[in-house]
Amino acid sequence: MAEHKGFIDTWLLKLTSRKLLVWITASALAFAGYLTSGDWVIISTVFVGTQGAVDIVERLKGLK
Repeated sequence: MAEHKGFIDTWLLKLTSRKLLVWITASALAFAGYLTSGDWVIISTVFVGTQGAVDIVERLKGLK
């Protein structure tokens, strides 16, 4: 089964990590007033934490 990545995903990986992109997006929404500081912390922590765990498992299994 061939791996298929979307065009945007491919370019996002080349430009920056998804963790940084989530942090920048959450920060922009917080500064614009759409998120409270508590929401920003939750979104950043959950995504960065879970993505970090996924990255560790991928490296341990040799998928990346």
